[in-house]
Amino acid sequence: MSKDRIDRDSPLPYYAQLKQLLDEQLDKHWETGTRLPGEVTLCEQYNVSRTVVRQALDELEAEGRVVRRKGHGTFAAARKVDETLFQSLTGLHEDVTARGGTLRSTVLQQELVPAPAGVAAELGLAEGDPVVCLERLRYANGEPWVLVRTYLPPAIAPGLLQDDLTEQSLYGLLEQKYGVELDNGTRLLEAVPASATIAEALRLDPGDPVLLLHSTAWDVLGRPVEHFIAYHRGDRSRFQVRLRRRNAASVPNMLVHSEPADSH
Repeated sequence: MSKDRIDRDSPLPYYAQLKQLLDEQLDKHWETGTRLPGEVTLCEQYNVSRTVVRQALDELEAEGRVVRRKGHGTFAAARKVDETLFQSLTGLHEDVTARGGTLRSTVLQQELVPAPAGVAAELGLAEGDPVVCLERLRYANGEPWVLVRTYLPPAIAPGLLQDDLTEQSLYGLLEQKYGVELDNGTRLLEAVPASATIAEALRLDPGDPVLLLHSTAWDVLGRPVEHFIAYHRGDRSRFQVRLRRRNAASVPNMLVHSEPADSH
């Protein structure tokens, strides 16, 4: 297929070819927010029917590559941030910067609070024990991406209440300043509608889908060192799951499972 036209002799359907052509334009030339040519223009430019154009745009929209706004047109969408969900224990800061992006945080809360029952259970504490609570609104490439509330036992990082977490990685800080060697973690992901508060923080409409991530991490000594609850924009985030097939007899539990969401 030519780089700029439909190959009439190719077995690949016209809409799939057009999708590839538009995908290349999105990668190389059309920045986030750029308005794509209208359907009529694309029909004329590539000599295809409107049905072909619409099917190609439908596929791009389903993949999050474009956003279609009724009465306004089709626009290049921001590239989603891939985050590693299982296999390697990483944070959003590492995931974004590894892909050449920038991440900064607005710290909304950084203080000792009594541990809620659920947090206490995750961190091996008694309900009401003091825990460090960090609430951050995190911006990836200048756009609000995730609202996260993190809890840590005070003994894990004694000076954390005074640390500046505007631009640095919490995991990096724990490892480099406090000598905490992270080892493993569990993460549970579910889709939920955004509450009014979450929607306002992430610049969404109430009820828009967000990805809710619950995570607990342990260090090499077996201590639970961090628990967080994060609300990710559903239109800007996706999670990468790495799977490895092993002998069934050697796998004690499934890593990923589906279950009904809690009612609360």
